[in-house]
Amino acid sequence: MKKKVKTIAHIHVWDKMNKGDLAIVLAAQELLLAKFPEAHIIDYPVEVLKTYDQKKAAALNSADLVIMGGGGLFYRYFLPFSLEMISAIKKPFATFGLGYIREVGARPLAKKERDSVIALAKRANFLSVRENYTKRFLVKYGIPSKKIKVIGDPALLLQEPSTKIKLAPGFKLGLNLNYSGWLGFGQWREDILNSYRETAKYFQENYGASVYYLKHHPGEDNIYPELKIKGLKLLDEEPRLQKTLYGKLDLVIGMMLHSCVMAAGAITPEINVAYDLRNRNFARFLGIPESIVELDELKKGALLKRAKHFVKQSKDYQNKLTVFKAKVARRTQLFLDEIADEL
Repeated sequence: MKKKVKTIAHIHVWDKMNKGDLAIVLAAQELLLAKFPEAHIIDYPVEVLKTYDQKKAAALNSADLVIMGGGGLFYRYFLPFSLEMISAIKKPFATFGLGYIREVGARPLAKKERDSVIALAKRANFLSVRENYTKRFLVKYGIPSKKIKVIGDPALLLQEPSTKIKLAPGFKLGLNLNYSGWLGFGQWREDILNSYRETAKYFQENYGASVYYLKHHPGEDNIYPELKIKGLKLLDEEPRLQKTLYGKLDLVIGMMLHSCVMAAGAITPEINVAYDLRNRNFARFLGIPESIVELDELKKGALLKRAKHFVKQSKDYQNKLTVFKAKVARRTQLFLDEIADEL
């Protein structure tokens, strides 16, 4: 590292109500401060890139390093980015485990949106994404493959503090639903709820399981009571502690991507109900494609069948997750080393 990094401008999702988004920010900043311990991090919402603002551009350029991510910031909700604002960033600029999001049934990005993503990727001095799906998207539209580092999701590496919180003894099943704005939930509502109920009932009756609802967003208060699962307990802690508690569960069934990311990072086998292309691609990136259950399979009892399999093979899946997490940690450190060496 040729110069000390005293200030980092960190562009990220600003939604502190979403536990997954907050986990990404916390994890990214933990990793950045471990690499650049003397740095002061200044937070900027991703919306800072949507329109050109001379004062905001000057503020970004007052930092020694500009970092964007992680998380699914290549998402139509945040797009298009301002081409002028992208060009105005003059300091070293890195993307940190970014992802492309396209929900089931959603339209592809409009050309203007897509072009702004590609412009940002071209501008980045250091370009990393969270999985191969995002890399393929960027390569398809002209970004050289060799420029893109696939490092994984920073939230996998979020620190896990010790806790005196005790969960029930015996088998523990964790559940999560996506009720944070996905418009397709209504179409699949009964299939989703019924399959979760069936699975919870089986493990309660055959394993004496305690069942926990893993809350990631306030909107879930409107849906998880509809599960009507006897004795359902709520886990709703700050992200680091929530991840610690994930590590005390035996199986997680999640929909919101970061319920699955946090489970994997805590080395707890997880099943991913795929409402989004990113869910499928996270499973592929894990090297465990069978962790996905498609929505149209739910009526056929696929969720319970898959859950039984994962419990029987629990040790094998824990071993796979341990190897995967170590790979993500290694790739992430190599990416941060590259940044530090070239500054």
